[in-house]
Amino acid sequence: MRSPPETSELDTPSRILMGPGPSMIHPRVLRAMSTQALGYMDPSFLEIMDDIQELLRYTFQTDNEWTLATSGTGTAAMETAIGNLLEPGETMLVRTTAYWGDRMAQMARRVGGDVASLDVSPTEPLDPADVREAFEAHDVDVFGICHADTTTGIRQPNMSELVDIAREHDAYTIADCVTSLSGVPVHVDDWGVDVAYGSPQKCLSSTPGATPLTINERAREKIEARDSDPASWYLDLNLLMEYWGDERNYHHTPPTTPYYGLREALRLVAEEGLENRWERHRRVAGELKAGLEDMGLEMAAAEEHWLPSLNTVRVPDGVDDTAVIQFLMDEYDIEIASGLGELDGEIWRIGCMGYSARRQNVACLLTAMQDALEAQGFDVDEAAIEA
Repeated sequence: MRSPPETSELDTPSRILMGPGPSMIHPRVLRAMSTQALGYMDPSFLEIMDDIQELLRYTFQTDNEWTLATSGTGTAAMETAIGNLLEPGETMLVRTTAYWGDRMAQMARRVGGDVASLDVSPTEPLDPADVREAFEAHDVDVFGICHADTTTGIRQPNMSELVDIAREHDAYTIADCVTSLSGVPVHVDDWGVDVAYGSPQKCLSSTPGATPLTINERAREKIEARDSDPASWYLDLNLLMEYWGDERNYHHTPPTTPYYGLREALRLVAEEGLENRWERHRRVAGELKAGLEDMGLEMAAAEEHWLPSLNTVRVPDGVDDTAVIQFLMDEYDIEIASGLGELDGEIWRIGCMGYSARRQNVACLLTAMQDALEAQGFDVDEAAIEA
């Protein structure tokens, strides 16, 4: 018989999380998650689910009846959206040159769909002209759009126009709002998006495990009229909504603690007010951006589609990006991240999300970044910083 392993009491380091996610969990969310568990059919727990739905409708700016929290991370919500809306043999249009678009494409193929590729630059917003050309070249059923790209720090500025193009061709739209929900303006109903999902551990500053998802009536009708059941029983929206809706039929055991955390995180959004919250992210991230530029660093995303919740910074010539990241972690307990995919080694990704989007965190990061760059021999313009 094996002996039990020797372990110590959990003692995680105290970090300032300024990477692409997770963000720092709000203290009120932590307290909510310490609450004792309830049964999944307990009337009090069902009231918590009702609260989550109403708060999510506010945060998404939607009246969609099918609004819920999926059990899993943002990737689970992405797979739920694609696996329910896209049927075998149908075609999904995505920008496969982008990291998250490529993931959407992989999911589309796995559920038996075909993929039409938008073979355009991953470091620029989608051009409506390119999208219109792709729709004219392909018989598209579903169009996947990344509203806020965590790999490039780019915000898609013309969501309504892209959705209109899809509607003109009787196609449905899925919007990835993982890095934008509650951090920058998201208007699901005004845009006309059919399905949208977010993430709890980014601008909402909760914990992974219960991910926001909303489906409009048009998409709901398509899902309910499918010729075949979705490939995933666990992510089948028709079954999930029997639990989240009026029927309250048990589907699977929900992640109780993440639900508690998400509810409290959404309460914080409502208390602050969406417009105030969007403005706070823009203001605090603006201070971060200005400080980095004053050091002589260059932002990777252009001003007109800058994403305040995720700031991408070009790594200067002669500077080791991983050494800077390690310096910040070792000397200041600050987390930022390197680039993903083709941008690995080319940029740093610095988040400014939710509870992490505070002036004291930005001030600490700027000081730490200056020290890290000087340790690499980079000539920081200290006069500009002091000014």
